[in-house]
Amino acid sequence: MESPQSNGSTNRFTLGTVFHFLSFHYIDYLILIIFGGVIIGLDQWTKALVRNTVPLGADWLPGAMAWLLPYARIRHWYNSGAAFGIFQNGNLVFTILAIIVIILIFYYFPRTQRGDWWLRVAMVMQFAGAAGNLIDRLFFKQVTDFISVGNFAIFNLADASISTGVAVLLIGVWLKEREEKKLAAMASITTNASSNSIDDEAGISGEDEGKGG
Repeated sequence: MESPQSNGSTNRFTLGTVFHFLSFHYIDYLILIIFGGVIIGLDQWTKALVRNTVPLGADWLPGAMAWLLPYARIRHWYNSGAAFGIFQNGNLVFTILAIIVIILIFYYFPRTQRGDWWLRVAMVMQFAGAAGNLIDRLFFKQVTDFISVGNFAIFNLADASISTGVAVLLIGVWLKEREEKKLAAMASITTNASSNSIDDEAGISGEDEGKGG
């Protein structure tokens, strides 16, 4: 008796399946690339501007905004760790992590529901932030930071994009859970109302039978 052979053609990864997937999800990738690209472009432009105009370690603000200096300033700095200067001297590790994050977002973004804008906005911002800092790590072996507020760690637009993306994701999860609880409560009220209506009808029917007897 011959053993059954599995049909591997249905699971085979072919160029045709790739084109079919892209033809169906190209709008999703356009959203990710266009909006993510805008954030990446702003991040790289501001970093280049700071590198070319502000000496390393120096502070700068336009004259009209000099009153902000005790609280906020542009300070040219760098780090070889994660966002906001934590885990220094981990450039290689965070380069690999950024690549993994970008690949995962590329994989999962088109598979998310198109109506789930909270999740999609969060993924775009995290994708752009990871890519913005990855460019720095690949070309300069360190990340340029320049936004200094109070005593908070110096950061850049890519860091801000990642953090904002996380905040958007948490808000989206909270709103979704609240909506699900509201729908569950409404369903429970409807179920109870239907049950009470059935009980009332049954009681009326029992009274009629009693009178008829």
